Amino acid sequence: MAFGTQDDTDEVMNEINMTPLVDVMLVLLIIFIITVPVMQHAVNLDLPHATSQPEQMRPQTIQLSVDAQGAYFWNGAALSLNQLSAQLAQAAQQSEQPELHIRADRAVRYEFVATAMVEAQRAGLHKISFVTTPKS
Repeated sequence: MAFGTQDDTDEVMNEINMTPLVDVMLVLLIIFIITVPVMQHAVNLDLPHATSQPEQMRPQTIQLSVDAQGAYFWNGAALSLNQLSAQLAQAAQQSEQPELHIRADRAVRYEFVATAMVEAQRAGLHKISFVTTPKS
């Protein structure tokens, strides 16, 4: 049972119907034309000009080094674990907390680095970073 001649419907439409696309673009254009003036609620102000530069204070940094044997060095000075705890507590009491930069030897056991980090956390230091050398 055929509904019509098949010869008339065999042609494939080679062109895209542009009418729906143009309709959508015109609607979007109208929406943007209406909403752009509504979105601009700018207040014109004549602001003063400042001539001074803001002061950039860098926070103090503490270099904590751990050598291969597990000895601690506070800014180059050797100290024991008890002295390290006291120094960290004293540094944490400052009004602006210093940054703690941990430099560990490649051969040091992780236990010594973890102990230093735990002591820094107990003292209340929050800015802890590790210093490494990039691969060349």
